[in-house]
Amino acid sequence: MREIFSRLEDGSLISIEAETEAHEYKGENPWLFSVFIKYDAVNQSEDKYEEFLETKESLIIALEHNQSAHYAGSRIVDGWSEFYFYASSSKELSSIVSAILAPANYVYESNVVKDTKWSFYELQLCPTELESHHLQSAQIIFLLEEEGDDISVAREVEHYAVFDTSTQKNRFVNSALELGFSFKDDIATDEYEHGVALVKIHMPSEEEVKKNVETLFALIKKERGFYEGWSTTLADKEENN
Repeated sequence: MREIFSRLEDGSLISIEAETEAHEYKGENPWLFSVFIKYDAVNQSEDKYEEFLETKESLIIALEHNQSAHYAGSRIVDGWSEFYFYASSSKELSSIVSAILAPANYVYESNVVKDTKWSFYELQLCPTELESHHLQSAQIIFLLEEEGDDISVAREVEHYAVFDTSTQKNRFVNSALELGFSFKDDIATDEYEHGVALVKIHMPSEEEVKKNVETLFALIKKERGFYEGWSTTLADKEENN
């Protein structure tokens, strides 16, 4: 499954596409193969954008043929579209790329290095824990809008967190209460006995959700716990009329 998100690095916003199931091939593919194409794919109005997307998929299909390599993800940085693959061997990869990109007259370069631990994937492509929560939030917001919800309407939003000990949980709750959250209920999961549901009235918009999630995430990590996501209900349409 491919996930697309943005990350701020050295003051610049980087667009990343990560193949989240790529780690399934980790053990047998120690070679990191990169292909850099001079094309700013962030700008969808860029000349020949659809043609570039077709070239991208052709490149992935060609390199993955006979499991020669596995697509791990891409980054768009300073006008370059960077594609990353992990392979069992470093042989023949450059010739496959050349056969596809040279006729299309793209300016490109490729490189291969050994990355047995998949460090590049883990650090530069794979979403962090917080980024994963933002991706989940985006999916929830999308589903709300699909139901015709007006996400500009503030309503109760529940946020969930779990901890190893009750002391950690209680310290977190006390900190969250000071920031406008209210205690809703104690919860538990199969793995964590000490959990809590907090509630706060805010819009389930991207900006508001991101702000509140990041606030809670920082408090939770201070107590070595885990954020378990959020939920809400559809806005009451009668109240909006």
